[in-house]
Amino acid sequence: MKQKNVVYKCILSIAFAVVVLIMAAGLGSVRITPGQILGVIANRLFARPLPEDLPQSMVSILWDIRLPRACSAFIVGAMLSVSGAIVQALLQNPLASSYTLGVSSGASLGAAIIIVNEITIPVIGTLLLPVTGFLFGLATVMLVIFFSAKLDNNLRNHTIILFGMIVSLFVNGILTMLSAAYSRHMNRLILWQMGTFAGRRWMHVGILLAVCILSCLAAAFFHKELDLMSFGEEQSQAMGVEVRRTRFILLVLSAVMTGAAVCFTGVIGFIDLAAPHAVRRLFGSSHRYVLPMSAVIGGSFMALADLLSRTVLSPQEIPVGAVTALLGAPFFLWVYFGTRGKR
Repeated sequence: MKQKNVVYKCILSIAFAVVVLIMAAGLGSVRITPGQILGVIANRLFARPLPEDLPQSMVSILWDIRLPRACSAFIVGAMLSVSGAIVQALLQNPLASSYTLGVSSGASLGAAIIIVNEITIPVIGTLLLPVTGFLFGLATVMLVIFFSAKLDNNLRNHTIILFGMIVSLFVNGILTMLSAAYSRHMNRLILWQMGTFAGRRWMHVGILLAVCILSCLAAAFFHKELDLMSFGEEQSQAMGVEVRRTRFILLVLSAVMTGAAVCFTGVIGFIDLAAPHAVRRLFGSSHRYVLPMSAVIGGSFMALADLLSRTVLSPQEIPVGAVTALLGAPFFLWVYFGTRGKR
């Protein structure tokens, strides 16, 4: 009976994700019906004829602007949520997130260096900013792991959290100094740090999707280890888990997902913190369900937040990071205290 309930919840969650994506593609200054959306997708993917009542301008709005943006938001939300679920299990800390390791700080610093120096490399083109952000974010995590391993051979949780906080504060200090020294770029730096999906195209969707699928599949192979490690290091070692090696691999996977998400969209908070908690409340603590359903729930929430960011004050757009914070904070409190009340 319990297994059936989980299956029903999975089906409802996936259905909700589909509805959110249709809303994200259809709502805006120009309304596009679900039938028209399906017609355009069938035309572009399977060469089916377009609906006769659909102007070419609406086809361009849907296929070139809204669908890539909605898909990017969903994939980024999925990666951040899965990454957050991994970090919370590894560090046994319900308040830990993928940003605890300093990924966002490092990526922001890399992006800031490109922005304030106005660096351009013709071969890379528009991908220079996200590539630099990704590399700096990943380098920051590797720095945290390196110093943690030097200080603590067992790479214990509190050591990683401590060095993650120290490195994040240090990097944020450098970022603040850059912002003050190059005040003419302040608006662009602030916008990047608050997150946006504006201007996302199918090229970005393809890169994000490839990273998401590969990283999530790799993490899924460790779902049993995550179940054991969430109970503590001693218990997982007694059950035969190579704690140090497994923790290193999963932390790097988490950093790759978060870095890829952040480098294309900027820093977006609360998704990686709130979504895994909601999933654990709905589906239990088994990472066999937590990892995939975190992707579905987190992706849906991010796509919904992006829809609100561009429609609530239309034609003005709100940074999506502000929307996720406004929605995520009360949602997280509801999930946390609701679970605490049951216990």
